[in-house]
Amino acid sequence: MIRIFATEVLLLVMTISFGQAPAYFDALEKKLPEKANKEFQFLAFFYNHAINTNVYPTNDFLKGQVLGRLYGQNTTTTTDSLRPFYFEQRILPFFIYSPKLFNGRAILRASFEIDFTWGDAAYGTGGNFGAAPSADQVNLQTQNIELELIPKPGYAINLGLQRMYDTPHNPYRTFFEQMLNTGYRLHYWGTDGVGVSVRRDADYHKWKLGYYQLYENNIQKSDDVSLFEINYCHSIGLKGRWGGSWYHVRDRANGQGGPSVLGQGLNSTLNDYNGTYRFPFAGKPYQANVSWLGTYFSYNESQMMGQLFLNAYANYNFGKTKLEENEKLEDGPTIGGFGANLRLGYRYGQTPLDAFWLDAIYTSGDDNGIEDDKYSGVMTGNTWGTPAGLYVNHGGYLLFPHANVVNRYVAAVTDISNLGLGVSGLSVNFSKDFIPNKFSGKIGAVAALSNVEPENGGSFIGWEANAKLAYQLGVFMSVELHAAHMWLGDFYDSPAIHGNKPTPLANPYTAFVAFRWLMF
Repeated sequence: MIRIFATEVLLLVMTISFGQAPAYFDALEKKLPEKANKEFQFLAFFYNHAINTNVYPTNDFLKGQVLGRLYGQNTTTTTDSLRPFYFEQRILPFFIYSPKLFNGRAILRASFEIDFTWGDAAYGTGGNFGAAPSADQVNLQTQNIELELIPKPGYAINLGLQRMYDTPHNPYRTFFEQMLNTGYRLHYWGTDGVGVSVRRDADYHKWKLGYYQLYENNIQKSDDVSLFEINYCHSIGLKGRWGGSWYHVRDRANGQGGPSVLGQGLNSTLNDYNGTYRFPFAGKPYQANVSWLGTYFSYNESQMMGQLFLNAYANYNFGKTKLEENEKLEDGPTIGGFGANLRLGYRYGQTPLDAFWLDAIYTSGDDNGIEDDKYSGVMTGNTWGTPAGLYVNHGGYLLFPHANVVNRYVAAVTDISNLGLGVSGLSVNFSKDFIPNKFSGKIGAVAALSNVEPENGGSFIGWEANAKLAYQLGVFMSVELHAAHMWLGDFYDSPAIHGNKPTPLANPYTAFVAFRWLMF
């Protein structure tokens, strides 16, 4: 994705250069064939990898999509005796329709997803399956179907199932890598949701208003889950951006909705899978209002306007709950947690991949749950979706999750709240373009502490070493080799953390060869 952004910058520079060229270049330009003004466009992202790892689920029913915390309720574990090896494949097709009748002011976008593990199933229905002999699987998954209306230049109204990202940038006009490195970096909200958003993208500032329906229960009752968003960003000179935001969730669904039978919300079993804090409401109906008030700053987002680059944010989540007692609502636990992140790097060479950078994360933890009628840990979108908050662009693979996945999104800490215990983590990475824009490599290390020790366990979660080699076969087409190994810490001495599995636990590792192609 960094390479994609570099190409975008190059094209921009070429456009500016020709725009300022002398008059005699105009004649040359007229002789060049103009690109057709297409009403319909098709793009797709193809991804395939072969994986050798010792991480796997023990439940025989979890052969398709496996998400969440290692050793959590998804039944994942590690082994010293077995050697799981498998192939996975994904394609994300995008269809874009902009009729000439509206002169580019109305755009319909639809994106889908087809995932499977080679040889898994055939002649069936369901996502994340469909690669056994004869295939014939109904497995098309809808990502987005949204309409973008542009009433005037610089304004956009997005309506329907759309990207719900905690970044100031327009997700349909910004490369994914840039969104992973700006704003809150998708750590709190990084998924798809249905709703309406209005944004203004001006030369020196951006703002966005959004409303999303996370769950619609009975249409005649006020028993839904809704998300409201206000986000503002202002440019500071040519290289800097500063912004602030307010997000708010109104939850009246009592843990209903969400993915499958897991539910969603404060008291749902979804929290056990995602590694978030599950409020022990003992089945009592509840109401909750949760807000996030935060600020962020970025410098040299492209990494090409200087050698130093950074992004930082601070975010405080707060709220109140009410529990139903004897058919009456009474005040429940309050909520107040803090999260902060810093990504700081230095580009020493000519491309964005000639760089050294670190990524630090801190989130507050709670040492007694809601016994004191207050939860002092962090909350993210992972309380309502899976995964709905993504901490993936840090350089790690096993301690924190990474984005090179198809059906299996598993890591030691999959949510920055770390089960409500909080986390302090640091990753250090060094990458180099051995052959500029052709052949690159990276090495990295990650370590993390739990800010609250679990019962019968320590604070050290573990550390990880990893490496990557990537070769560019063509335009936006590459083959890559990845490897990582994690050493578990005394955090996993706690039976509550390792799920009462036999000890000692095997240290997780992964190695895979990946092929990716962005086609258009």
